[in-house]
Amino acid sequence: MQRFSLIGRILTFRKELGVLWRAFMAPETPVLLKGLMLIVPAYLLSPIDLIPDFIPIAGWLDDIIVIPLLVSLIVRLLPQEAPRTTRSDGAKIIDGDYRRL
Repeated sequence: MQRFSLIGRILTFRKELGVLWRAFMAPETPVLLKGLMLIVPAYLLSPIDLIPDFIPIAGWLDDIIVIPLLVSLIVRLLPQEAPRTTRSDGAKIIDGDYRRL
């Protein structure tokens, strides 16, 4: 059983936000996922909330729980980059991005 670590989750959330930003700026990210990414700031700024923020602690806990869950869900939905492989003889594959001089 894995132990819950608040610091670990905060660091993971920070990395996921960076991944979302890079994915949002990338032209190859599907438009549907970019639209889902806009839900996160819209939820934070929206006056409509699951638990209203004027309820002192419950409203803030609602945001602290929902936003990281949304971010984690969207990061899981992002298409993964294809792994780079090597040939069977161990030589590296040149993908065409770099040129030899």
